[in-house]
Amino acid sequence: MNRLLAIWQRIPPWVTDLLAVVIAVADTLLYYYDQGALSIGASALACAALLIRRRWPLIAFALTLPAALIANILAAPIIALLALASRTRRRWLLFICGALFAAAEAIGWPLTNLFTADQNWTAVTFVYQLATAAAPILLGQLTLAASDLRARIAEIEATKQHEQDLYAQSLLTQERNQLAREMHDVVSHQVSLISVQAGALQVTATDPEVSSAARSIRTMAATTLDELRSMVMLLRAAGTRSPGLAPQPTIAELADLITASGLPVTATGELPHDLPSAAQRAVYRTVQEALTNVRKHAPGSAIRVKLWSDDKSCGVIIKNSRASEPPLTLPSAQLGLLGIRERAELLGGTLVAGPSGDGFGVQLTLPRRPG
Repeated sequence: MNRLLAIWQRIPPWVTDLLAVVIAVADTLLYYYDQGALSIGASALACAALLIRRRWPLIAFALTLPAALIANILAAPIIALLALASRTRRRWLLFICGALFAAAEAIGWPLTNLFTADQNWTAVTFVYQLATAAAPILLGQLTLAASDLRARIAEIEATKQHEQDLYAQSLLTQERNQLAREMHDVVSHQVSLISVQAGALQVTATDPEVSSAARSIRTMAATTLDELRSMVMLLRAAGTRSPGLAPQPTIAELADLITASGLPVTATGELPHDLPSAAQRAVYRTVQEALTNVRKHAPGSAIRVKLWSDDKSCGVIIKNSRASEPPLTLPSAQLGLLGIRERAELLGGTLVAGPSGDGFGVQLTLPRRPG
């Protein structure tokens, strides 16, 4: 059955249209005996109407009714009714069209003595023709249902494939996050110990060559920590909509961030522009996360952003007052500050977040130089 359907679907539409017209013409010729011009014209119109049954099936069926009434042909109106039934879900319309076809075939035109004298036979003929009309209607509806079923199956398959892709992506994301945690908890810890031991050796060594080597080891360890932090962030961003390799923000863009937030922010202080790129990103992300939290949990509060630095450290302090509006009910995974804290630890700094006065405060402290 599927093979026959596939073969039928490969037939060009114009071939089936021509075949339908040929069948209708053959049906007309079988009943052609001493017919007048009106009957011939109605039959020709019915056969030609089959050419538009794909685009305007209802109009095509309506054009075949005069031939069914005058010439009592069957093929053209049945083919048109089949086309209509395979394209519409309005069953009341199909019932009316089937009844009109049966009435046209049973009554005939002009009205004969048979219609006026033997109305019982006319009623029987109407019932038979109504049963005849039921065949193309049921077949057309079956075709339409099969088409809907195929579309539904294709949709289910697409949904299933999408769910499989999402599941595979979630597993991959879990593996990436696990790898990122291992790199942060194990590798970065070991590299930090190497940096600390190298620093101690640099201070205590009496041999200039040993001190120089320890300094080199400490510098390379600090660089490795910075690269490791970038790799951890890339692993966490992979598989999400965040462009992990996109240009990263710097402290020069803090003013734009504060302006774009639309919040009442008072910014003071500044940071040296020669900060390492990793430290600049940490400050930017801390301010971004703090402003996001204020927008969600303390709308309407006044916000103060203070940038500070000294010879050894630098950082930012963000404080907000009591909320003057109801907090927004938004979903939260409670991972924003955790990610910022991990970022600070990777850089050898700290992050302190908690209640401050009648509001909330976040303070990021970073070393001016890595290592």
